Amino acid sequence: MGYRDLTECVRDLERNGFLISIDEEIDPRLEAASVVRRVYEAKGPAILFRKVKGCAFPLLGNLFGTLDRARFIFRDALEGVERLVALKVDPAALLKRPASLLKIPGAAWNLRPKFVSNGPILQHETTLESLPQVVSWPNDAGAFVTLPLVYSEDPDKPGWIKSNLGMYRVQISGNEFEKNREVGMHYQIHRGIGVHHSAAIRRNESLKVNVFVGGPPALTVSAMMPLPEGMTELAFAGALGGRRLEMVRGAKTGGLPIPSHSDFCISGTIDPSQVKPEGPFGDHLGYYSLKHDFPVMNVDRVYHRPGAIWLFTSVGRPPQEDTTFGELVHELTGPIVPTIIPGLKAVHAVDAAGVHPLLLTIGSERYVPYANERRPLEVLTTANAILGQGQLSLAKYLFIVAHEDDPSLNVKDIPNYFRHVLERVDWSKDLHFQTRTSMDTLDYSGDGLNLGSKVVIAAVGPKRRTLGTEIPGDLSLPAGCASARVAHPGVLVVQGAAYDKNGTDDFLRRFCYAQKNRTDYFREFPLIAIVDDAEFASRTLRNWLWVVFTRSNPASDIDGAGAFVDRKHWGCKGPLVIDARIKPRHAPPLIDDPEVEKRVDRLGAPGGPLFRRI
Repeated sequence: MGYRDLTECVRDLERNGFLISIDEEIDPRLEAASVVRRVYEAKGPAILFRKVKGCAFPLLGNLFGTLDRARFIFRDALEGVERLVALKVDPAALLKRPASLLKIPGAAWNLRPKFVSNGPILQHETTLESLPQVVSWPNDAGAFVTLPLVYSEDPDKPGWIKSNLGMYRVQISGNEFEKNREVGMHYQIHRGIGVHHSAAIRRNESLKVNVFVGGPPALTVSAMMPLPEGMTELAFAGALGGRRLEMVRGAKTGGLPIPSHSDFCISGTIDPSQVKPEGPFGDHLGYYSLKHDFPVMNVDRVYHRPGAIWLFTSVGRPPQEDTTFGELVHELTGPIVPTIIPGLKAVHAVDAAGVHPLLLTIGSERYVPYANERRPLEVLTTANAILGQGQLSLAKYLFIVAHEDDPSLNVKDIPNYFRHVLERVDWSKDLHFQTRTSMDTLDYSGDGLNLGSKVVIAAVGPKRRTLGTEIPGDLSLPAGCASARVAHPGVLVVQGAAYDKNGTDDFLRRFCYAQKNRTDYFREFPLIAIVDDAEFASRTLRNWLWVVFTRSNPASDIDGAGAFVDRKHWGCKGPLVIDARIKPRHAPPLIDDPEVEKRVDRLGAPGGPLFRRI
């Protein structure tokens, strides 16, 4: 049986060695987040901070910090949930194995919430300023809820069946928000709450919203799930939690239900027309998301249960705790995606590149099996379908290859996947751009908020080249280039001049022009990235992925040697060149506060509470 509330989970994890408690006072400004990032990196336990500076509530961090711990938390329900997902994918397969259906009735029963008239969540009230004011990065505009569960219902069809439970940034202090009365509601493009907000605007009425924190751990995971059509997050939380989700519904809940055993609930409404500046905040691409106008939530009540625990995480350059969320989500729902898009075999959003910027996929190429020359056909159909699917549509670089070329290829084996692509790609025909389209709200490499471009790179057929692993002995670089290094077989990173702050930089064009008559010179290196620091970008694959795919916008930052346009199709005869230098329009990267890091060092020194933990 799953946990009824967060306290049950904490006790169970502590008994089984998955959690430690810290009794030394921790500052919620920068210090707590730094500790969590370090413990996560060390693959350490969940951390309960019992004494929080300026706050009466304890903090719980790194709860889902390892996949093994996440599996342990949901150990009683995972098998049933996996079978429910399998039933959605291939009912006929399960019916051939009747024994596998035995655990499904319990999981199916748990899908339906249990509504009650009262519960622990309504026993106490507090204020926004009394909540833990967790700040993760030095230039954050204030405190925000890092694991908020934002609940809304469709104004046209109220009720939990059409509800949305999503994880959107909720700023509770700072900027121009009225103290204890207003919070910022930052939701990204293609999010479920946007549909409800649009309906409320059309009806000229406020949107009722409840923000939950904590509660049964299944609630937090469910808010991140890309669920099959017809299954709400509340239903999935019941299945994953191993018990029906108990929800309080009544006059005190603001017209919307609240999980009876959630730790906190901020209840209020979003005005149809009110916006205020929100941010900046450090975010999961490893940069600050900048200040922009977002909707305002007017707060009516802040509830908490007895013994409430504030569940939080820290976001930043991946990997972070949300990496583990992604791994768990993939385990549970991975089989669903290929059934939605015919021909799709596998898909992997690359965490090290910030998730949305880079998508690696495998499709089928069956359209013309008798053709003498293989070229991308079906995989392009598949790629277009991927870019029409919810959050997958935010992909900026979409690579796709044919399963038939190497049936053993694994999208999660990133080095081997890139080797496979670079051995086969033909830059004269395999690049397909969308030049003016939407992109991730948090990605500032484009032309403005939510504005940018995409490129599909489709590589099929036999191997056409051997990839280089050493710098060519006669390498000659244009003026302004400091050095070059091999980042991966077939990939060079070249340290270029700093980007012109006046925005008139033509270094990429000049670099490619210098190679226009040398299209065979880099035959073993079909991909070149111009970067600010070649040593850093080539030091690890993780660094290369982060630098190249978070600091470039395909339409403006891709060029190549021997570039041409043929009937509006762009291609190049020599190596493809990506300008991955930091540009003036980019958001600044996240940097730790040195003084805070010194304090955390002391916590991990001999005799400190985190000795041998960080």
